[in-house]
Amino acid sequence: MAKDRTPDSTGGKRTGSSRSGAGAASGKGGRTRPAASVVAPQRPWGLIAGAVAVVVFAAAVITYAVLQVNKANEDKIESIDEIAGVETYDYPAGQEHVAGAVSYEESPPVGGPHAPPPDWADCTGTVYDVDIRHENAVHSLEHGAVWVTYNPDEVSGDDVDTLAALVTNEAGRMLSPYAGLDSPISIQAWGHQLKVDSADDPRLVQFADFLTLNSEFTPEPGASCENPTFAANPLVAEAAPAQ
Repeated sequence: MAKDRTPDSTGGKRTGSSRSGAGAASGKGGRTRPAASVVAPQRPWGLIAGAVAVVVFAAAVITYAVLQVNKANEDKIESIDEIAGVETYDYPAGQEHVAGAVSYEESPPVGGPHAPPPDWADCTGTVYDVDIRHENAVHSLEHGAVWVTYNPDEVSGDDVDTLAALVTNEAGRMLSPYAGLDSPISIQAWGHQLKVDSADDPRLVQFADFLTLNSEFTPEPGASCENPTFAANPLVAEAAPAQ
């Protein structure tokens, strides 16, 4: 006789316990999600550093510019009275034009009768190596020029170069030796004169900067300071004027 078989307790059916366990481990859908990575926001340190450097550089440039301007303005003046030692004289506009020599009160002269037009001395930053005719120089003063003169027996070499630097390429200025000058250096404009002992005296720059082509003190503001013929062949002091 055949032996009775023990019936399967599961009833021949698979339970879902194994699947549900696997499903619980793997999560919904049977797939595991990777852990979310948290990325900290990056600060643009390079841009910040660059911006700070630009600001610092700009501040340095502005500070330097302000200091330079202040330095340049240290010796600037607003009135001729601020320059110690300046002598003033009253020579109104409309002085006589004369062809001959003039006996001037001041030496070098600062105004008065002078050579007729167009015989003014060229004063376009001109450096002469001769004692130019005074009557022609005074005509230039009438046009607003500043005339720097020096005693050639007392001033030479580097000192002449220093004076030339004050004049060269400066419209309305001229430089020449002046025989018999009673001081090493004299600078003059129409009606004004300053005598100094040194080419490095800062008052020379003050005088030139304030009075060159200054319409307040110039009888003929805007008149020409050019005379290339005179610059090429200057008349000398006490010489007869060209015919």
